[in-house]
Amino acid sequence: MRLVLAGLTALVLSAAPALAQDPARMDEVVRAAVAADEFSGSVLVARDGEILLDRGYGFANREWSIPNDGDTKFRLGSVTKQFTAVAVMLLHERGLVDLDAPVKTYLPGAPAAWDAVTTRHLLSHTAGIPNFTDFDEYEASRTLPATIDSLIARFRDRPLEFQPGEGWSYSNSGYILLTAIVEKASGQSYADFVAGTLFQPLGMSDSGYDSHAAILPRRASGYSPTAEGFVNADYIDMSIPQGAGALYSTTRDLLKWEQGLFGGRLLRADSLTLLTTPVRNQYAFGLIVKETDGDTTITHSGGIEGFNTYMAWDPARRMTVVVLGNLNGPGSDQVGGSLLALARGQTVTLPSERQAFTVAPEVLQGYVGVYDLAPTFALTVSVVDGRLMVQATGQQAFELHAESADAFFLREVDAQVTFTRDASGSVDGAVLHQGGRDMPAPKR
Repeated sequence: MRLVLAGLTALVLSAAPALAQDPARMDEVVRAAVAADEFSGSVLVARDGEILLDRGYGFANREWSIPNDGDTKFRLGSVTKQFTAVAVMLLHERGLVDLDAPVKTYLPGAPAAWDAVTTRHLLSHTAGIPNFTDFDEYEASRTLPATIDSLIARFRDRPLEFQPGEGWSYSNSGYILLTAIVEKASGQSYADFVAGTLFQPLGMSDSGYDSHAAILPRRASGYSPTAEGFVNADYIDMSIPQGAGALYSTTRDLLKWEQGLFGGRLLRADSLTLLTTPVRNQYAFGLIVKETDGDTTITHSGGIEGFNTYMAWDPARRMTVVVLGNLNGPGSDQVGGSLLALARGQTVTLPSERQAFTVAPEVLQGYVGVYDLAPTFALTVSVVDGRLMVQATGQQAFELHAESADAFFLREVDAQVTFTRDASGSVDGAVLHQGGRDMPAPKR
């Protein structure tokens, strides 16, 4: 919950002038995020083969003032997972991987607790294997080189979080195991297999498995925000993320990927259907599939030290949105969501374009209270000097501006709060809208 109300502003969906599908408007909303120090990177929007926007923003290297562009290489973070999933599906088509066979079929040293864990479970995060990047000791070990076996050793003896197939929990550990399965079944290293079977057939010459030691032309440096300004991101040894997050690419290469994958150039139709069919919590195999107001979005985001990424595919419109950022934070997701909305003919409103109206003091008092988002995280709403204020646990207070009945927005933060009422008309809860999520918070 630490990103909620963390002071990161920018792009909000709402009613606004009809500026949709206008590349100039797309550029304007990205530049607003850059101006707010929320985004630095490259973006690409294409619809049915026509490129609407292909541009870099900010610097690939701040020390040398080298700008980002469509050929800049970025670490993908968890956007990598879809490549790993497609690699597994290709091996499945070749008869080398059985999705429903126990993982010990390919990893003989697997513990007995994993006897019911299958490749299908790993692909959809339904295996119950705990996520090693959440372990307390992860921060101290992320800078040290690792092997697949040493990575697996970090979580192999941990108890399952639930019985395989009976729950859902995002697990980088599962994709480490899938990396091992790809290598075992193919007889190649993961890096070589994805290069030869995925990148080369699609002409993705600017994509690969990243290495800190390699001299990689046009690779972006990664940065993180602090209260004092931007800093170089913390180091992570790229032997750690493996098939869970170690690939790099460019916006232009990722357009080739979307067109090739969804154009049927890699997988059979039945395999592609399986890849994009949600199993649980909208998660399919390395991809999230969302259905909203009749629109289908096949998407995934990624985050790794210094980089945040976003990719989305709209199958009905054959539309691609790629946002690759070299600045940590939610900016890439926010920019991506706004670009997708514009490309679909929707509208996006910047904070400076919002109109607020005055609410009577007695009405404001009705919103005062504490709203629980989680057991240890709440929004405290109060009236201070005639202004309605909201403060998240451990964070500074912001003013809530009324936009319509029971609907408020923040100017400093890309978030909105909608208050709910019970049958008697009394305020009984709130919904925080931020980062594409709607988070209910009952009133105490």
